[in-house]
Amino acid sequence: MRVTTLFRRLLGVTGLRVTDVFFQTDGKLTIKVAPSWRRPRCGRCGRRAPIYDHRRLRWWTHLPFGATPVRLAYAPRRVDCPRCGVLTEKLPWGEAASRFTTAFEEMVAYLAQITDKTHVARQMGISWPTVGAIVTRVVARHLQPERLASLRWIGIDEFSFRKRHRYLTIVVDHERRCIVWAAEGHKAETLDAFFELLGPEGCAAIELVSIDLAASYRKAVTENLPNAEIVFDRFHVQRLASDALDEVRRALVRELADSPDEAAAVKNTRWALLRRASSLNPEERERLSAVQKTNRPLYRAYLLNATLARALDYLQPKRAREALQDWMAWASRSRLLPFVRVARTIRTHLPGILAYVRWRLTNGVVEGLNRKARMIVGRAYGYHSAEALIAMLFLTCGGIQLHPALPLPTPC
Repeated sequence: MRVTTLFRRLLGVTGLRVTDVFFQTDGKLTIKVAPSWRRPRCGRCGRRAPIYDHRRLRWWTHLPFGATPVRLAYAPRRVDCPRCGVLTEKLPWGEAASRFTTAFEEMVAYLAQITDKTHVARQMGISWPTVGAIVTRVVARHLQPERLASLRWIGIDEFSFRKRHRYLTIVVDHERRCIVWAAEGHKAETLDAFFELLGPEGCAAIELVSIDLAASYRKAVTENLPNAEIVFDRFHVQRLASDALDEVRRALVRELADSPDEAAAVKNTRWALLRRASSLNPEERERLSAVQKTNRPLYRAYLLNATLARALDYLQPKRAREALQDWMAWASRSRLLPFVRVARTIRTHLPGILAYVRWRLTNGVVEGLNRKARMIVGRAYGYHSAEALIAMLFLTCGGIQLHPALPLPTPC
């Protein structure tokens, strides 16, 4: 077998031929390569085009052969494409604007999915900013516009990634359970950019949108999605009552400031009040029983919170509506101001809450991806740029599956 044929097979790149192989003084293995097709092709559309001029010799870092660094050498040509103009020709081993082969970049991105950039840079022998640039290019190659074509059920939420109110708006596909769009900001105008990208046909195809109770997102969804039904996340609805219960308890603690023993007894009931009855241990049941006997307003708040949870457990929308209407009437005359406010909020958002009962759709997938995004921010010790974070979110939570050319060790 010829040496050039051997190295062509070792490289594992189709559409490439090897013209020369030699070692340099620094120990790197340099392989001179060229595209296997005779007539050059446009780097954008891939069509054959006449040669415009030749550029100087360039190098692309490739995956090493064992402990030996490898780089490919080639003097690329520019072509005069009738459709795209004068561009660098298409190269089978990588992009003309990059200094790394596609196989090398795929390995870097694969490692970036599972660990932080510092360890990736140390393992692959590149700089920390280079890892970010490679991730951006890999995401641009793998993230196809078709991901927005079949959206039917989406979830929308905000994500704080930096101090001083720096937020991302994240859109998640409930069916594929992945992030399909993200942008900096958390206002209605931010979400309008997504709907503009989606187009009229894409907006008309969306059936369900799960959101929290934020007014900005609700306004954007109402204006742009004519056929979509808004589903308010159950967790945020239930949290309204839980926060109201905690507010009543803290107000009682302040009122009992002159009686330290009574204030401490009320203060120590927080978790007993917030947990479901089936999850209480004997000590918490005893505390709850004491609240029932000695503090009627606080026990009334506990019953309101538990009753709202049971109303949301109904599977029939009609029964859920009746239960919620009874609950709102009870909360309105409970003489507990926090629950009066919650009743007004639920009355305003009742159609979206009943939509949850009908579809049983929550923002659980969205919150789970938000938690994963927070882990990504934590392992990087924060991101200065929203663009870099969005690229990493698409890489790790956007459904991108990478298959690196370098075989990884398998357990025995």
